[in-house]
Amino acid sequence: MSLVLERETPPLWKDETGAIRVGNSRVLLETVIRAFQDGASPESIVHRYSTLSLSDVYNTIGYYLRHQNAVEAYLNQREQIAELVQQRLSSIQPDMSLIRSRLLSQQNQ
Repeated sequence: MSLVLERETPPLWKDETGAIRVGNSRVLLETVIRAFQDGASPESIVHRYSTLSLSDVYNTIGYYLRHQNAVEAYLNQREQIAELVQQRLSSIQPDMSLIRSRLLSQQNQ
């Protein structure tokens, strides 16, 4: 009996917004990679995100390790997008600190 070696594509897919998801889930690539970078094991990542399979997490981490520069560039781009969204939301939302202060003062009366 011989082992047949097959090429496998990474378990990654791009959604309609351009975000990369892992496996058959809606979990973002950056979620898995940042958890791994923070020291989480593949098993603990699957425990945190039950829609992921263990093999998909291992394959995703392997892909990241083989293509680290490209994945880091993607992650940096996603962080920039998140910062722009945060800035836009901050500019259109009211200052919640005033509301919080008023509620706390009412609570203490």
